[in-house]
Amino acid sequence: MTQDTINHPPLLPHLMIDGLNRYNEEPCLHLGDTIATYADVRKSTSQFVQALQSTGLGKGARIAVISGNRPEVLYNIAAMQIAGCCGTALHPLGSVEDHAYVLNDAGIDALVYDASLFEERAKELKAACPGLKHLLGLGATEVGVDYTALAATFEPQALVAPDISPEDIGAIVYTGGTTGKPKGVLQTYRAAAYMTMVQMAEWEWPEELRMLIATPLSHAGGAFFVPTLQRGGCIYVTQGFSPDIIFDMIEEHKITATMLVPIMIYILLDSPRAASVDMSSMETIFYGASPMSPARLQEGIEKWGHIFYQFFGQSEAPMVLVNMRKSEHDLSKPERLSACGRPSPWVHLALLDDNNQVAGKGKAGEICVRGPLVMKGYHKLPEQTEETMAGGWLHTGDVGRFDDEGFLYIVDRTKDMVVTGGFNVFPREVEDVISAHPAVAQVAVIGVPSEQWGEAVKAVVVLRADSSASDELAEEITLAVKDAKGSVQAPKSVDFVDGLPLTAVGKPDKKVLRAQYWEGRDRSV
Repeated sequence: MTQDTINHPPLLPHLMIDGLNRYNEEPCLHLGDTIATYADVRKSTSQFVQALQSTGLGKGARIAVISGNRPEVLYNIAAMQIAGCCGTALHPLGSVEDHAYVLNDAGIDALVYDASLFEERAKELKAACPGLKHLLGLGATEVGVDYTALAATFEPQALVAPDISPEDIGAIVYTGGTTGKPKGVLQTYRAAAYMTMVQMAEWEWPEELRMLIATPLSHAGGAFFVPTLQRGGCIYVTQGFSPDIIFDMIEEHKITATMLVPIMIYILLDSPRAASVDMSSMETIFYGASPMSPARLQEGIEKWGHIFYQFFGQSEAPMVLVNMRKSEHDLSKPERLSACGRPSPWVHLALLDDNNQVAGKGKAGEICVRGPLVMKGYHKLPEQTEETMAGGWLHTGDVGRFDDEGFLYIVDRTKDMVVTGGFNVFPREVEDVISAHPAVAQVAVIGVPSEQWGEAVKAVVVLRADSSASDELAEEITLAVKDAKGSVQAPKSVDFVDGLPLTAVGKPDKKVLRAQYWEGRDRSV
């Protein structure tokens, strides 16, 4: 311990150990057939820490994870933190090429994989990634070592935090990006601890926390682990997602909080069970990761009450930049439902113009932030790092504006903007109009090639179950936008599809959506 460590704050491994040590026989994890107490999770975490260390994986080792939701994923998340490893989550639906790029780019040492689902993928990645030294299977595996069985050979020990600095890299998170290859965001232990601190200070947690996780534990779901531990709560994890799975869990276990991305909320609202399910125990639905339709948000509030809490962030500065409290979802001010809330007092946030100056009152500008949440940079991409952090601000790529009460409205992504006939169209504004149509379940608006306009506005629409695609409906949708926003914003075409491509965290993947329309053309998507 040196003088320069005297001001180091507790980091995620410390918070994890503290949370696990506070309780013993209280329930901590409910997943499938596993019901584990705090003592059980503590012991399993210790065994997984020792398994990593016995394999030579300790401070600074880089580990990628691909798995379905199973108890060992949570034990491994905790073990990687407490061993001081650097983690990277792989998209379960990604291609071999996508995964191999990430593993090679990040210099991954070990792959932890669900042997029941990704045995063949592990074999393919071993062949494609020369630097990959270890394959650790969750369960019996022929390709690598049975990580679960190895962990079981160790006697549980007291958990000891690693010798790490706030500026050490705790995770490399690959962003989908709108152009080119994904970028590796270097997230420090400092940023993860600060995010957790803001979550604990600002977010509206139920007094009795029974937290339902329906998203991948290896991605956004894991961000709720430490807050739940610190509040003595229990995590209930689903294996898959469907309205029946979610509603059954809520009713059976009297769930008090959950985190859902908007598309999940839409699916739940469209279920026949939405009107009859007993939601009386539910106190907070945290939602974020992509914009939510104001019309569908209103529908949710009218069905289930003021239980919605919005958060906003990105991989480069995660989750807690802006939040909108439950009471701020004010149905008497319907325009408010388009906002993402007020900036957190724990970050510096400003709207900047093209000259890095603060945009004038009421003017739109790029959302830029400063503070301990901000990443260290992009892995091996100094030019992109410098561009994103120009002028001493993290440039999020989102365009926003403030209203008179200080609520922030995200107009759109700068790279998603459609330039049609010299006019700028922000898809988010068009999507909000279309999503209010009673036939529409989901919508994504993109720019597609046009000889006349350069780009033309296209709406890609998923209909509700009781609606059918037709030329008349497409015309209705187009006219609704024309009446609300003008002819420039109105889609020149409407495609009806069964579903939208999604990223790992459940937001519509516009890069994939655009690619099919721009194939063979000179445009970055």
